Amino acid sequence: MEPTARAEAFPSSSEGEVVAGKSYVSPRPAAPQALAKSVLAGELMSAFGRTGRRSGDWIFLIEPRLHLGADVLVPDLTGWRRERMQKLPSVAALTLAPEWVCEVLSPETHNLDRGRKLAAYARAGVRHVWLVDPAPHMRTLEVFRLQGPYYAYLAGYEDGRIVHAEPFEALPLELKVLWEDVE
Repeated sequence: MEPTARAEAFPSSSEGEVVAGKSYVSPRPAAPQALAKSVLAGELMSAFGRTGRRSGDWIFLIEPRLHLGADVLVPDLTGWRRERMQKLPSVAALTLAPEWVCEVLSPETHNLDRGRKLAAYARAGVRHVWLVDPAPHMRTLEVFRLQGPYYAYLAGYEDGRIVHAEPFEALPLELKVLWEDVE
């Protein structure tokens, strides 16, 4: 079965992906992951989106379906510089690799996001990856940049920090806003 058909065959309560020829199904995000994703998207869109303070340099999407080579991926957040994607195509799945991807880790997706999906993003040429872990005992942001075929670990930030993380160095991002409304 073709990767796209395999990914679309999963139930609507989950998300299907095909990474390096293997099918994966992930549950919908729990509340802490959904909050971190939503707040981060809002912060980035207000700073760099169409109406942002930085003149709309980026297009951001939440959970787009990406067909990157043989991989069918659904990252939590993605961003394309407008110089690469001036308008969003009217399609169900995008084939242009984003410039930036963020995965919000959960116990169910942690290993996949850090392993096979990170390798798939590298194969596709995604230049920047953020991994956000909203778990109460973690609450971290890790920042990676593609160097050759692999990612270089640039920095790790813990809860309570105000960071200027690549490629959004102009944004002072206060990490606690990603999870401060979670018990």
